[in-house]
Amino acid sequence: MQAPIHYDELHTLLASAGYDDDAAGYHGALCGALCVEKARDVDLIHLLDAGGDQPIQPDTQLRGELSRLREQTLLSLQDEQGGFAPLLPEDDAALTARVGALVAWCEGFLFGLSSRPQLDLKGCSEEAREIIEDFAQFTRASIGGDDDTELEENAYAELVEYIRVGAQLIYMELRPRPTPDPRPSKKVH
Repeated sequence: MQAPIHYDELHTLLASAGYDDDAAGYHGALCGALCVEKARDVDLIHLLDAGGDQPIQPDTQLRGELSRLREQTLLSLQDEQGGFAPLLPEDDAALTARVGALVAWCEGFLFGLSSRPQLDLKGCSEEAREIIEDFAQFTRASIGGDDDTELEENAYAELVEYIRVGAQLIYMELRPRPTPDPRPSKKVH
């Protein structure tokens, strides 16, 4: 199994292809799209085009890495042990950069959800609708004016945890696992 793609690696890869936005926004868009589309139907290049003014012409390496990211992300969203995490800068990055990436991730997620125009949020549970509304609110997140960095760090950590759990809950609601046939098997065991 290949090593997972991390934020810095994705950022470098996308920047070298001319992607202007934060790599977290791309990952958010991918996660949102995976919530409403089959993995093989997610247009990885369309998600790239959403991040800049100029269309990106991906090479074979970029296509391969984005496919690997899609598989990695899909597996983490399906992980019933809560293994999903949004791709964001490491904790040693400046808090302003991490908050900016969190905002970009939420914007991307909402964009990805909108990739299926017939998505009916009214048919979603109240909890899922609330999470989506919260994600929309998080797109306006910023650092407060006070000097209490510990308070700011704690607030950031809480938002990341909420996003981690919320995205996975939305995925599970919109992409439920098939239930096994309750009829007894006729095969001899």
